[in-house]
Amino acid sequence: MSENSNQFLDALKQMQGVEVGDIVDVEVLDVEDGQIDVGVENAGVEGVITRREYTSDRNADLRDLVKPGDKFKALVLRRAGGDKENGEFFFSVTRLKEREAYDKLQKDFEEGKAIEGTVTSSVRGGLLVDVGTRGFLPASLISNRYVSDLKPYIGKTMKLKITEIDPNKNRLILSHKDLVEEEREEAFDKVASQLVVGDVIEGKVSRLTNFGAFIDVGGVDGLVHISEISYKHVDKPSDVLKAGQDVKVKVIGIDNDRHRISLSIKQTEPSPFEQATANLSEGDVFEGEVKSLTNFGAFVEVADGIQGLVHVSEISNKHVDKPSDVLKVGQTVKVKVLNIDPSDRRISLSIKAADSNASSDNHNSRPRRSRNENSVNKKYMGDNDNGFALGDIIGDQLKDRK
Repeated sequence: MSENSNQFLDALKQMQGVEVGDIVDVEVLDVEDGQIDVGVENAGVEGVITRREYTSDRNADLRDLVKPGDKFKALVLRRAGGDKENGEFFFSVTRLKEREAYDKLQKDFEEGKAIEGTVTSSVRGGLLVDVGTRGFLPASLISNRYVSDLKPYIGKTMKLKITEIDPNKNRLILSHKDLVEEEREEAFDKVASQLVVGDVIEGKVSRLTNFGAFIDVGGVDGLVHISEISYKHVDKPSDVLKAGQDVKVKVIGIDNDRHRISLSIKQTEPSPFEQATANLSEGDVFEGEVKSLTNFGAFVEVADGIQGLVHVSEISNKHVDKPSDVLKVGQTVKVKVLNIDPSDRRISLSIKAADSNASSDNHNSRPRRSRNENSVNKKYMGDNDNGFALGDIIGDQLKDRK
């Protein structure tokens, strides 16, 4: 056998077979418009890589990316057509990268690791993200808050969790919300461990809603319900607060199970009751307007919106069957403060003790509440700053009219 024959046989032995699905080493033979001509090393097989199978950039000029002589690995996609031996094949670099990416992503998914990806575009219902391969981030999984505008996310790099992966279906579902929730829980545990109900702390308004204001307290948002913003009526939180505003808040609740912190702005300030009674002491005598009458007594205005109770037994030294027999709504009367109860926000008044014509015993000694008066207070006085449950009072008055 000639020397040339031996060399030919040796070359045949070195040549490798090429099958669809193989990963092979290729060398660039030529770069044409829209495709790359390559040859498989040690196989004597040539083929083509189209633009879309080399790069995801549809506008890329392949001549800027590769040149003859470049070598790299590629995935054998399919034969170009026909059954002739060593016929041309189509190869792909992008799908090889996707396969390698999926292998790594599958491992990250099984280990629960977070990954990073760059948002490439927005589509209906979410975002497309490049994580070595293309993944889909649904709008509902972008944040723990509703996201209406997706465009600001385009081009951003985000930390993500894999929620679903199926290489065979080229399906990869991602979530940023899961990471936000995990970070929020960790931050909550850290902040909540340092807080106690009743603490007064500084915070910053992070956002406003129709039902209240969220306040950033050390990296965690606590909620000030609209009813806890002010002692005065508030139609909308945005009427009295603005994002970024520094506020003082009181911790009124910590829910570890639901990771919620309830706050109050108004409870850091004196209540209307406290303001009204700041300069009021037991024994003081002043004039006030009768605001309402019931079977058990009269309510007299102490300050704007604050009323005290003159029990029926404290109206006169003479027996009074019904307060309406001797008093009328709108009448100005002189009253004496018998008792101020800050914890229950109660003010007990007396008309007869303020009467200068009353006996010295009544004038100089501090009257005591009767059992009947105490039971009335417990029954009719609510937790509002005016001290009384008006619904019960009105109902009591209606009974008299029947």
